[in-house]
Amino acid sequence: MHLNQLGIFPRATCTMFHSKTICIWIFVGMLATSAQAAETPRPFAIKVIDDQTGRGVPLIELRTTDSTRYITDNAGLVAFYEPGLMDIDVFFSVKGHGYEHAADGFGIRGVRLKPKAGGEATIKVKRINIAERLYRVTGGGLYRDSVLLGRQAPIKNPVLDGQVLGQDSVVNGVCNGTLYWFWGDTNRPSYPLGNFHVPGAISKLPDQGGLDPEVGVDLEYFVGNDGFAKPTAKLPGDGPTWIFGVIVLKGADGRDHMMGSYVKVRNMLDVYEHGAVEFDESSHEWRKRATWPEKMALYPSGQPVIVDENGEKWVVFAHELPNVRVRANIESYLDINQYESWTPLLKDDPKTIERDIAGRVVQGWKKQTPPMTFDLQTRMVKAGKLKGDEGTIVLRDATSGTPIRPHTSTVLWNNYRKKWSMIVLEAGGKSSFLGEVWYAEADAITGPWRDAVKVVTHDKYSFYNPRLHPYFAKENGKILFFEGTYTAMFSGNLDPTPRYDYNQVMYRLDLSDPRLKLSK
Repeated sequence: MHLNQLGIFPRATCTMFHSKTICIWIFVGMLATSAQAAETPRPFAIKVIDDQTGRGVPLIELRTTDSTRYITDNAGLVAFYEPGLMDIDVFFSVKGHGYEHAADGFGIRGVRLKPKAGGEATIKVKRINIAERLYRVTGGGLYRDSVLLGRQAPIKNPVLDGQVLGQDSVVNGVCNGTLYWFWGDTNRPSYPLGNFHVPGAISKLPDQGGLDPEVGVDLEYFVGNDGFAKPTAKLPGDGPTWIFGVIVLKGADGRDHMMGSYVKVRNMLDVYEHGAVEFDESSHEWRKRATWPEKMALYPSGQPVIVDENGEKWVVFAHELPNVRVRANIESYLDINQYESWTPLLKDDPKTIERDIAGRVVQGWKKQTPPMTFDLQTRMVKAGKLKGDEGTIVLRDATSGTPIRPHTSTVLWNNYRKKWSMIVLEAGGKSSFLGEVWYAEADAITGPWRDAVKVVTHDKYSFYNPRLHPYFAKENGKILFFEGTYTAMFSGNLDPTPRYDYNQVMYRLDLSDPRLKLSK
């Protein structure tokens, strides 16, 4: 087509410049495209903040009256642009686990805004949780809305890192000055099946150039040639590899050695092999060091901590409660026969309670003896082998006295409280089956763990396998940081939260909060 057919130039001009017609046409098209781009509206920024701290709150849902929903990113931001809903009044309902917006006369919690291109509005929410939600550690779109709004994010990869969209249960440790992170099953963008053999990453410690844990964690994933987080523990055998009990021990060479226990799993939750592994820092791979016999009385599981008892160091593992230990050296860690459990069960007859001459229950560290569990204790009470007031797992709500069934826990010694501090997940909670998180403390790591205060709640959503980070603690332990796996799995919730689901979320807990008063 000649330009004169469009009425732009006379035919003679077009004939003379026929050779340049295509170039002119492309130039006109470029101008049109540029004009169209310049007219693209900027999003309206909605920031949700904690009314106590002024900090942006992640994982808050805003929903319009036609059920379009938006979830705040790590900065508490939503980048809103909806053709037809700009420059008019739009109502947004507001809700989020452990936070709430004031209700109006009809009991509706939300706010009316008039979105304008390039404008901004702030919504304040009241924190019900004692712990403060800080940010999501893993997954895609951590700062999606911040990026769409042209705002700076504190991490290098604010929207996608290692092509990771979802990650289960974290374990980690500081080895030779580097903070290592490892996760369970991991989702990818390109296919529903991802990495089932322990992806990993590193980050700098806060005092060595890393981010303040109040701000975030800047991960550097170990990736394969395709850019996706690579396996670090692709051990032989069918099914996924899961890592537990990661702890750093000194070797005969004077260097740190990162040790862990592993299981091989098939048919979803069928564990068919146990053993021990050691991390090779040069190859970023876990190497098998021992395969343990099956059907042993106990195996290490859960989050570990090193404990000094009368000058001897032990690795103590917390599952339901801290109740399995082994001497803190590599040789003992590799030998399953060296592990002990804190239990009232008789070593040679684990179906019987050990009692002293007066008939009182006796607990102690015993090799090759199962630890007491909440379910086993319940069965023994029903069978008449234990009286109701003889239970050794006696965690309870500090206010109501209601028993709490522990699921998984994580502990550390706390200089601020001069006690052992524990973050423990409840099984079968009121608001969610695996989403209620409690704080408890004890004089000894073996307890008794009694009074607890709920610090995080989730509405029909899971938050399992919590992890306390001792290297992040501030002010002599007054400020603690912990994370867990936020997922709809096991919750009965059929509406997973976009981007957040099946990922790690970090919380901050201030132990000076008066609500954390526990009975003596």
